[in-house]
Amino acid sequence: MAKLAARGRGRRTMNEINMVPFIDVMLVLLIIFMVTAPLITPSQIALPTVGQAQRQPDRFVQVTIDKEEQLRVREGSSSGEGALVPLNLLAARVLELQGTGQADQAGVPVIISADKTIRYETVVRTMDTLQRAGVQRVGLSVQTTR
Repeated sequence: MAKLAARGRGRRTMNEINMVPFIDVMLVLLIIFMVTAPLITPSQIALPTVGQAQRQPDRFVQVTIDKEEQLRVREGSSSGEGALVPLNLLAARVLELQGTGQADQAGVPVIISADKTIRYETVVRTMDTLQRAGVQRVGLSVQTTR
């Protein structure tokens, strides 16, 4: 409400807003937000789930990245660890195992199996190297929960 103030001979209304209650409310809201902000949990990322394929492909090339970030390449049907290959020669070795020049080269998938303790950047760099070389089917090997 407007207050009446005596000034001079007559009474006139004051046209000022009292700012004190407004500031009090703002300070209370600020304190509430400051107290509750650390309690809010960060958003969760919904990762895609993986299903199992009907059957494993007949031919595939497996690229394994171990704890020391060393790359090993082997044909999927062969046993053993595979040959140690540097990153700059990875694409050539994978294309060689896929059978470059054959009609079914595009159908031979490449599966990357990486140790879970290595940096994500290493896996992405490996995938990027293969895709830039023209390898079309690159996938990641995952462990399903039981």
